Amino acid sequence: MKKTSTRLADGRELIYYDAGDDQVRDAVDRRPLDPTVTTSEVRRDPLLGDSVAIASHRQGRTYHPPADECPLCPSSGDRLSEIPESSYDVVVFENRFPSLAGDSGRCEVVCFTSDHDASFADLTEEQAALVLEAWTDRTAELSHLPSVRQVFCFENRGAEIGVTLGHPHGQIYGYPFVTPRTALMLRSLAARKEATGGENLFDEVLAREIADGSRVVLSSDHWVAFVPYAAHWPYEVHLYPRRRVPDLLGLDEDARTEFPQVYLELLRRFDRIFGTPDGGEDGAGEPPTPYIAAWHQAPFGPLEEFEGVNRDDFALHLELFTIRRTSGKLKFLAGSESGMNVFINDVPPETAAQRLREVASS
Repeated sequence: MKKTSTRLADGRELIYYDAGDDQVRDAVDRRPLDPTVTTSEVRRDPLLGDSVAIASHRQGRTYHPPADECPLCPSSGDRLSEIPESSYDVVVFENRFPSLAGDSGRCEVVCFTSDHDASFADLTEEQAALVLEAWTDRTAELSHLPSVRQVFCFENRGAEIGVTLGHPHGQIYGYPFVTPRTALMLRSLAARKEATGGENLFDEVLAREIADGSRVVLSSDHWVAFVPYAAHWPYEVHLYPRRRVPDLLGLDEDARTEFPQVYLELLRRFDRIFGTPDGGEDGAGEPPTPYIAAWHQAPFGPLEEFEGVNRDDFALHLELFTIRRTSGKLKFLAGSESGMNVFINDVPPETAAQRLREVASS
């Protein structure tokens, strides 16, 4: 992998990640951009104990532009985009409309490919491996920023999720605090460790799912994917490395090598849950499955607030889920979910796992 860092016209950082080492990335951003101005502020809710990012400048962000004006495609002639080069493998750059910025953290955009009409599932294993390298490198780099406590790599896919740019891309958030979801896991981890004299809750969950088998979707030498026993979403898969590590930096070479094959298979199965995607031979005409793919990594720095727990107790895992509950119908977060954070799932996890096994690649 070759990494080339440069600056956009308004001073934001942009990094090219290339599979080969012979690429020269020296194109200059020719756009007349004013310096980026953000109003990001983090406010803490005294009753719930969580934090909310206030970012009014995001109201003006780019919204569903036509394909020939996509800001994530390579620049071409007089059509100038966020990426100055005429082609690229993987690109990461600072978000022009960040939810978090400065002392409140950092937000980055990850472009998985220059092909506007592709999706992550369309990538080759080599391309997916390069994305994994980019995620890992950015996790390492952002962890050194004084304003970043936790690094979150994720992809929102599909208009139903709220995606405003159709180009295949994801994001990386560097939070200045431990996120509420992670805090809950760390508290459960600490309580179980104290109650059992040192047992690791993540290890127990993974071992239980493997032993039961009814919710395992696929497994390999170094990865296991399963629908959790208490899945919140209609189709939800958690992907764990068999060897517990706290973050992407901890993955060994064998796990890294095997990841693209496993992850691409999961994504392709997701697109077949409700039938063949648009353009399929059977004419089912199902649109691509909307999903969120989220890497859960341990926070950086000491964890004194979670007594008895350290970073190595946390288990890196990827959560992949869709808000579509059946063909043409979405799972909305209504009163119980939004008002009380109590999820009601219409699809039994065992049924979801069975369906995801049925649509395996031949």
